[in-house]
Amino acid sequence: MTDEKEQNEIISDLHIHSRFSRATSKNIDVPNLVKYAKIKGLNLLGTGDFQHPSWFKELDVLEEKDGLIFYQDFPFLWQSELSLMYSQGGRGRRIHYVILAPNKEVVKQITEFLKTKGRLDYDGRPIFGFSSVVLAEEMQRISEDIEIIPAHSWTPWFGIFGSMSGFDSLKEAFQDKRDRIHAIETGMSSSPDMNWRIKELNDKSIVSFSDSHSFWPWRIGREATIFLGELSYKNILKQIRENSFKATIETDPAYGKYHYDGHRNCKFSCSPEESKKLGNICPVCKKALTIGVENRVEKLASNPFGFMPKTAKPFYKLLPLQELIALAKASTLASQKTWKVYNSLIEKFGNELNILLYVEKIDLAKFLTGDELLAQLIIDNRIGNLKVKPGYDGEYGIPMLKEKQERLF
Repeated sequence: MTDEKEQNEIISDLHIHSRFSRATSKNIDVPNLVKYAKIKGLNLLGTGDFQHPSWFKELDVLEEKDGLIFYQDFPFLWQSELSLMYSQGGRGRRIHYVILAPNKEVVKQITEFLKTKGRLDYDGRPIFGFSSVVLAEEMQRISEDIEIIPAHSWTPWFGIFGSMSGFDSLKEAFQDKRDRIHAIETGMSSSPDMNWRIKELNDKSIVSFSDSHSFWPWRIGREATIFLGELSYKNILKQIRENSFKATIETDPAYGKYHYDGHRNCKFSCSPEESKKLGNICPVCKKALTIGVENRVEKLASNPFGFMPKTAKPFYKLLPLQELIALAKASTLASQKTWKVYNSLIEKFGNELNILLYVEKIDLAKFLTGDELLAQLIIDNRIGNLKVKPGYDGEYGIPMLKEKQERLF
């Protein structure tokens, strides 16, 4: 895809969480989100968890304009994630959905509806027992401008197409409300080209957001969607529904926690081809493997490998900058050594996405004199020339240096 940066880009992460969701940083607040969104290079964030009473109270004081709310000069779009757990077709289903809302008044109406279905104060991502069809019906009743997006659509346990508790199609999940779904979220373990193989999705937008549980720059904005033009809810919604946004930012799908099949406790992972030879049985514990995203896509695909629909949007495949620094320095993501290099790069070049996408190789090499490995990793990352040992069953994939790549692949 083109590396040309447009002036009116809105680089957006519209799937995050507050500190009131389980397994999140307890230091998440609006100022920290804004601080690190700017360091990352984001122009728009979802609010996360808008129906949680304590988080809504913190958001409620922010000024609203054109369907967005602002902390100082930084915009947020009203957003939450819901977990539905119910039975359909004789099977238990567990599906997560991103909900986008056009303004505070609609948020209040959604919240009032959800109150009739269960408690909202125990978790920022509450669990309900009603179906995806009911969700679509009720959101449409409240407002035609509410957007429902299946979250991390291929995750085995909570994705709409997940191998363990999902569906084989949007039609199966939403029945006569299928047309209310305009987009799906790829999730870290899949990429747009994998989703293009699913014929049913060829008339849907393929968007990407981080599902971040903290504000750290190796989490927030690690996946994002680039919109263009006016900064308003109406414009963002239009581009999602018309598939007219510019592009998405993805991690390498192998970096995701569920790309390959495997068992975390058994420290065993394998490709779909190997799973087939094993009869989907773990050779360590002799129990059924957790079937990952690559395997599941292959099972549901009707378009051939490499197929690209006419509506396909370009995408960047990038690992977070701190992953590259940690790899080059043999350090960890949050070590002082990694932060020192990261902060120096941000101070020089402005923000992380600018470094990953646009800073010229010659400028990187000049600034990183004596650190040629990191400069090369940044460029290799940009052009898709890095390899990642695939993640599986809740374990992140591991970026590999060249000599390790050769042994692994």
